[in-house]
Amino acid sequence: MPVGLFRVCLLVITAIVNHPLFFPKENGTVPENTEEIIQKMKEREESLRLEQLRLEQEIADQEATQKALEKAAVVVEESKEGRVRWDMWTALSMVIFLLIELWRQDFQEGNWQDVGGEEDDMAVLGKAFKGVALPNKAVLASFYEKRILGTTADMARMREMVEGFADDLLEALRSVCNRDADMEVEDCMGVGSMYENWRVRKPFVCDLIVPFAPPEPYCFRCQTWCSGDSFPPDEQGYGTIKVCRADEDVTGCICDKTKLGEDMLCLLHSQVSSTKPSSDMEDLLCFKNTQYLDADQVMKWFQIAVTKAWNRISHKYEFDLSFSLLDSPGALKIKFKSGKSIAFNLTPVVQYENSDVYFISHFPRSSLAADVPSSTHWFLTFAVYERRFIQLVSKTLPANACHVSCLQILSFLHGKQCSLTGPSGLTNYHLKTVLLHLLQARPSQDWAPEKLEARLQDMLKFLEKCLHEKKLYHFFIGNGKVPAELGFPIIFQRAEPLNLFRPFVLHRDIYRKMVDTFHEMLRNMSALINEYTVHIPLAHTNGIRKEPL
Repeated sequence: MPVGLFRVCLLVITAIVNHPLFFPKENGTVPENTEEIIQKMKEREESLRLEQLRLEQEIADQEATQKALEKAAVVVEESKEGRVRWDMWTALSMVIFLLIELWRQDFQEGNWQDVGGEEDDMAVLGKAFKGVALPNKAVLASFYEKRILGTTADMARMREMVEGFADDLLEALRSVCNRDADMEVEDCMGVGSMYENWRVRKPFVCDLIVPFAPPEPYCFRCQTWCSGDSFPPDEQGYGTIKVCRADEDVTGCICDKTKLGEDMLCLLHSQVSSTKPSSDMEDLLCFKNTQYLDADQVMKWFQIAVTKAWNRISHKYEFDLSFSLLDSPGALKIKFKSGKSIAFNLTPVVQYENSDVYFISHFPRSSLAADVPSSTHWFLTFAVYERRFIQLVSKTLPANACHVSCLQILSFLHGKQCSLTGPSGLTNYHLKTVLLHLLQARPSQDWAPEKLEARLQDMLKFLEKCLHEKKLYHFFIGNGKVPAELGFPIIFQRAEPLNLFRPFVLHRDIYRKMVDTFHEMLRNMSALINEYTVHIPLAHTNGIRKEPL
């Protein structure tokens, strides 16, 4: 019982103590604290929401930046791939361009071949040639026999007479010269159309070249445009000749280029052994204050020596000898008492090393003669090799081949046209160069005598194409297919091809005149041939009847 009462009392006391009204002040602040807590919780929630938004924005910015970087990387990769593809196409285009250029140069250097029919041929021709009809074989045969063979029968007799007189004249020249100070003259050689049997235009003129060398102890050191040193484009085809002592080093010594001082002495050269030629040689052969051979000085010496030689032997001959042209120093003329005359050119040349290439002092009169850079620049002539090439090829051609006939007919027609309309820049040497290219390009059987008309047409087409492109390459320079039997110097085979029509690019008036003359010759071809053609019997339908030249 007491225990139960105690439990009841304890419960009542506990209830009274925990009643809310028992402590009014302390428990009265509970509602206010709750609102404050709620307000703080709302503020915290708002700050957290703002922070979340900020973080989401940063994440979005990072994702955008990452996407931009990935996109930029893709663009860079595509750009690299595109550049690689572009470089590949550029390299491929350059290779194709180089192949086309090499093919074009081979085509223009004479590797042109006629593989198509008449329609393909006419597609290559220009407008001026399409309306031209060549005479038939019978007319060409009659023209050739009457006009060409009839006028060239006495060529061999004239060559023999001129060569004999030239040998006698040069022997007298050696006797009047001072062997210790003057040039040493060698035997002359015949070159050009008279010695290649295709000269047709009168007056006949023999071209003779005379190699010469300096007296001891001097020698010539030749330098060409393709020997390694840089030459301007307008000096291609030329070279210089330096007069040196035979014991002088080719590369020269430093004592010749540097002042050593009064107390220093070169161990290789003494004061007596000078690298410069003597004053006599310098006044006679070289350009002023240089060691380079002067073509004008050489021609003056040669004219004086020829005059002295003729005065010594003139009593043996019943004709007079004189220089025929003032602007062509080597042009000589023999005048007989009957009034007839014979003209020939005697031109001094310098041999290039041990070959048959020669530096020539002067060429015959030319419309481009003023383009020579200076009197110390000598042009190279390959006339000896040209004659040998024609002789070599002729051995492989059919009997009575038409190659010489083509050149003779074309040379005659061009000469007649120039006599009507005036001279042009096109020369017989250009015509011969065309023939040389075709001789190398075409097989031997294509030059049979019955194919004269076709080969003549080939020469006209080739020449017209060269005139249109202003490109006619020298046959030997840059031609790697020169027969080894000729012994042609390899340095010229490896050189860049020399365009014989390059001067006409700068001289447009001469080029225009040359093209007009060629087109006029095409239009007048039939009339010019018929003018010298006799009546042809109907039975005369075979090819050309030729006699050995």
